[in-house]
Parts: sequence; C-alpha cells; structure tokens
Amino acid sequence: MESKAKLLGHPVHPMLIVFPLGLLATAVIFDVIAFVRGIASLAVASYWMIAAGVISGLLAAVFGLIDWFAIPAGTRAKRIGLWHAAANVIVMILFALSWTLRAPAPANPPVAAVALSVVAAVFALTAAWLGGELVDRLGVGVDDGAHLNSPSSLSHRPATETDSNMRHVV
Repeated sequence: MESKAKLLGHPVHPMLIVFPLGLLATAVIFDVIAFVRGIASLAVASYWMIAAGVISGLLAAVFGLIDWFAIPAGTRAKRIGLWHAAANVIVMILFALSWTLRAPAPANPPVAAVALSVVAAVFALTAAWLGGELVDRLGVGVDDGAHLNSPSSLSHRPATETDSNMRHVV
C-alpha cells in the first residue's frame, strides 16, 4: 500500500519520525548522564530536546494519520497502525509531562521527570517496532510493485519498471 503523503516520491511520515526519535532518545541518554554525573548543562539540553521532540513528533503524526486513513478497514495493518498511533500518543503525553515538570528548573529536573522520560522511551521502542511491522511485514508505505531494480522516484516512472542501466543510476 503506497503512502498517500509524499515528498519527491517518498513517504513523508518516515522522513519526519527520525527527528522525534533521535531527539527524545538523546534526551533520555542526556538525562541519565546528567542524573548520574550531575552535569546541569546536559539536563538543560535534554529539556530543549524534549520540547523539539514533542513538536516534531506531532508534525510526524499528522502524516502518519493521513497514511492510516488510507489503510483498508478490517485489515491487520489497520489494527497495528492504531496500536502504533496509540503507543506514540502515550510517548508524546509522557514526554510532555516530563517537559512540564522540568520547566521550573531545567538544569535540575525532578526524578519524576527523568522517570517519565525513561518510561516514554520504552513506549517509543514499542511504537517503533509496530511501525517497522507496518512497513517491513505489511508493506504499508511501500510503492506498489517496488523491487530491487526499480527506477528512481525522481524519474516519475512506476516502481514496477526495471531500469536497464542500473550501474549508472543512483
């Protein structure tokens, strides 16, 4: 099932998810280091990464929702997509709560804020696995007819075609 929201021939949702995943995962790593080593600047960096991660996560969700509405009803993909979305909503809520708890003193977050981030990261891993299941196992967001010698998406040719000069195509 091809993605409905594309940019230059590629699905937008997978392009955008790298930002919240990277920002929020790094925020958790910085939190742990800041908590263990007492490095206030890492706690402040984590505070701002969480803000950027939640904002970019909400933007990625818009494009994920567009694709989810295109999945046929009654399919396993529709159910997995709903679980994927629900897990990500929990991730966003937990990180937003963590961010709110930090607001009074970003350099010295309360233990509860760090704990919320760690729990959110576990939910994020689960949500990421479900997203992988959608793409890798169920083919959601994959061009119809995609194969190892499909032409570039920039060529405006269907994925079902074969590029005869694959050595020269990037």
